[in-house]
Amino acid sequence: MTWTGFFEGIETIFVDYAFLPYDALRELEPSNWFGANTVSWIFMIICAIAMVYWIGQLKKYDAIEGSDDKSIKAHEYLG
Repeated sequence: MTWTGFFEGIETIFVDYAFLPYDALRELEPSNWFGANTVSWIFMIICAIAMVYWIGQLKKYDAIEGSDDKSIKAHEYLG
């Protein structure tokens, strides 16, 4: 087996099989833009939910700990 054959095998896996759903979405775009971008919308919703959760956890941790010095001269190099 040569390296060329190895990389052509990887190409075959991805081009012919793994990306078939995305090829179908690309063909759907001219007739239905929202349907073609469903995957993108799902990822944006997941990221928005994760960001809200993360910020909530940071606020909860800050409320529990409360050990941060938030004064103007919290660091010695500031004053």
